[in-house]
Order: sequence, then C-alpha cells, then structure tokens
Amino acid sequence: MWYNKFVGFEVFGVHIAYYGVIIATGLLIGIFLCDFLCRKRGYDNNIPYVIVLLIVPLAILGARLYYIVFSDQLTMADFFDFSNGGFQGLAIYGAEIGGLLGILIYCAIKKCSVFAITDLVVPSLILGQSIGRWGNYFNQEAFGVATTWNCFPFTVYIDALHEYHLATFFYESALNFIGFWVLLTVFFKQKKTGTSTATYFIWYGLVRAIIEPMRTDSLLFPGTTADFVFNRISFVLSIALVVLGVVLLILNKKGRLSQNDKHLCKPINQ
Repeated sequence: MWYNKFVGFEVFGVHIAYYGVIIATGLLIGIFLCDFLCRKRGYDNNIPYVIVLLIVPLAILGARLYYIVFSDQLTMADFFDFSNGGFQGLAIYGAEIGGLLGILIYCAIKKCSVFAITDLVVPSLILGQSIGRWGNYFNQEAFGVATTWNCFPFTVYIDALHEYHLATFFYESALNFIGFWVLLTVFFKQKKTGTSTATYFIWYGLVRAIIEPMRTDSLLFPGTTADFVFNRISFVLSIALVVLGVVLLILNKKGRLSQNDKHLCKPINQ
C-alpha cells in the first residue's frame, strides 16, 4: 500500500511524518559512523559533533535554495514555506554544496585538511543517502517513467497517476548502499588523503547519471525541456562529479594532494 505526503503518526498532538523520521535516522546513523571512523584514524573525537552543527543547517539551506533556483513552480518568496509537504522542495546536490561549505568553514578555523574531513564524511553521506531515499516511498516522488510492469520494489504504483512507474528511488538507494561498502573498503585500505572523497565523487556521480534520465521530476535548466538529457541539471552535475573524482585520483597518485592523513587533524589527547 502507498501513502500520501502527510502519512505519519502523532506524538502529544504533533504530527510526525515518516519521511522526516527516515531522514533523521539516516543523519544519526551517519554521525555515529563518522565518530567510529574518526577514532579509527586517531583524530580528535569531537570532529563529527562539531562539523554536524555546521553541516546540517547549511545543508538544509543549500538544498532549499538549489531547489527554488531551478524550480519552475517556486520563487524566493517560497523559501521558508514548507507547508507543501514538510521536506518537499529540497535537492540533494544543494544539500551537498551547503554541507561542503560547512566543512570548508570548519577546516579554515581548525587549520586542517579539507580532504581529511571529507574522507571521514563521505561513507556516512552515501549511507544516509541510501536510507533517505526510502522517504520517497512515503512521499510518492522521485519515481521514473510509466510502465505496465508490476514488481515492487522495482516498480511502484503511484496513487495520483493511477499507474505503475519505475522505482528509481529504490535503484539509487540500492546502488548507494553498495557504494557505502565500497567506500568503507577504500577508507580502511587506502590511507592517502582524498581517495575516499574521489571514490565517492565517481561512484555517486555515475549512479545519479544513470538514474536521472529515468526520472520524471528532474530539475531543468531554465527554458529547456527534459527531452534532452543534458538539460537536466543533476545529470550535468553528476558527470562533472565523475570528472572531478577522476582528476583527484590522478593528482593523488602523483602525490599532489596531502600525504598520510594522520598529520592533518588533531589526534585524540594531543
């Protein structure tokens, strides 16, 4: 059975949406994972809890701003209007840009390596993305083109359209979960700073580039249509992310990035 946008439960008269619970769960798991990885690297164990205070607010603002800028239905007057479904109207790439800004601020203050911090964050990020995509199940969004094939979770029935559609949210969730294990392996086996970050860029860029052409709700460059895949903003950003990841790997192999990351963040008890 599928649910409407406001499905959830009440606590002391306050409506709690399942979508919000899923996002919060992904965030909490990500924080604890980042704490674990931080300790494994011998870094200051306060890092995850400090950067989350910067990342989360900026990620939400970035996600909202990104969506509004490229939406043909909303304007800046709608920036703080979440009445149309709670978290509806946010974009993951905007959240990543805002979150990166938070990391840059932290690294500028603490004088530590940006890549050392992003290497800690990306396993949690991709796991959170995998979990968070299931929020689309309850919101009935981020689905693909119509199909006659009925096989959940590969296809889903959309109540408002009275037809089955490709469950692109599930495809992305599953591929991101595989990517999470890939990133964990890279994190523990490859100590060079920036390798995990580059791997995330390549993996998620490829995943999103594959999924985006299937979706029916892509944000488009102003004045264009979805008929041409390069009119889809997230597709173009995904390709750019893959290229950036490859460049980072090449620079890393040549020793152009920082060396052993144990010297880049304040170790515990130091």
